[in-house]
Amino acid sequence: MSGAATRRRGWARLRERKHPARDHERNDDVPADAVDVASVIQRVAVLLDAGVAPARTWQLLAEVGEPLALQIAEAPPGTAVGDILAARGDAWGDVAVAWRVAETVGAPLAPSLRRFAESLRDAQQTRDDVAVALADPAATARLVAWLPLVAIVLGVALGFDVMTSVTQPAGIACVVAGFALMLAARRWSRRLVDRAQPPATLPGVSSDTVAIALSSGASVERALAVVVASGGGDPDDVVRDVLALSQRSGAPAVELLRAAGADSRRRARTDGRLSAARLSARLLLPMGLCTLPAFLLLGVAPMLLSVLAGSAPALASR
Repeated sequence: MSGAATRRRGWARLRERKHPARDHERNDDVPADAVDVASVIQRVAVLLDAGVAPARTWQLLAEVGEPLALQIAEAPPGTAVGDILAARGDAWGDVAVAWRVAETVGAPLAPSLRRFAESLRDAQQTRDDVAVALADPAATARLVAWLPLVAIVLGVALGFDVMTSVTQPAGIACVVAGFALMLAARRWSRRLVDRAQPPATLPGVSSDTVAIALSSGASVERALAVVVASGGGDPDDVVRDVLALSQRSGAPAVELLRAAGADSRRRARTDGRLSAARLSARLLLPMGLCTLPAFLLLGVAPMLLSVLAGSAPALASR
């Protein structure tokens, strides 16, 4: 059996087990993990370093069950790899920019992809660190938000006529105000947690892509134009400052840009940890201003109204 026939049979078996198009549709709402993306492009870089052609590299990865590689290998002739990567979104969009830049300027693909894989791992490590730091305050906020409802259940369990008291005008006002405060506390807490999340963009990606373009020996103007044309956007202030420093000092711009990208990821990790540390204190505001009053209105006030309603006839009989 020929090698082509073997590959076709292998890809057919893979489609029966896991069709990439359906998988992509099913996981549209799930962001691609940067570590998983980095793992794939690291394998691509290793194969390229071994002298394997780019097209053959994706075919080999498809044969071992990589869904993206299968999608690339089965794409119509002439389809650009960068376009397929960009269509995946999330971290793949950054990889697509790096791939297009390297292909356009003739930069070595293997070292460019390997460094980009390291950048993706650093960025994912930052998100993981922030997620771990946010876990405790976010869980505490969710738990405390349910305390007013727990107070209602506790009042019923203790024998207070809570249901009757909340049907009175004062009780209805307490219930409405209490649930409004609970809703405000949940939205306020969720907004604080969302603000503490790290940005979805890859820190330092602009520096890394311009460094790839310059590593081929292209001029600064040519490198910036290629990055823009590849979907990387205009250079940010960090890239401009580094390029200006390189021109004034004569220092290699590529190394300065790579160092700037690493510094951006380090600062993002530090800022993420600081945001998570501040979140614990900031979550006290919705707890104190909304959740505690809601606890009193939904838990204590109905029990107090029940006691007053029960004691009124006894006082009248005297």
